[in-house]
Amino acid sequence: MSHLLKLTNDLIADIDEAFHIYRTETKIREEEADFFKEVKPFADRVHFRVKEWEPLARDWVLSNKPKYLYPMQIKTAAENMGYLGVYVFQKKMKDKRITEMVKSVLYVLNQLKVQMSEQQ
Repeated sequence: MSHLLKLTNDLIADIDEAFHIYRTETKIREEEADFFKEVKPFADRVHFRVKEWEPLARDWVLSNKPKYLYPMQIKTAAENMGYLGVYVFQKKMKDKRITEMVKSVLYVLNQLKVQMSEQQ
């Protein structure tokens, strides 16, 4: 399995976990999540994966020119993944915004995964 495919699968798992945290923990908490114990470790993990994933994904898209996937989508997905790493711990975030951001990111990640699988 290529490194890009592994990172893509890891990020899919991270985003699924982030959405699960938002739906099952953040919405029922009385107070905000502890920044240094919960938010920062999760956000850092996502950030470092995204930092490694984005240039690899962008280069792959530029060189392979897959259908329905463009460099700008990679950039936007990377930005949104960074935001999600923090947003999912904030009670004040709107459900619709989180849900749409998760759908958007997962679309790009899954599309990349499918396109890479077809190329092999």
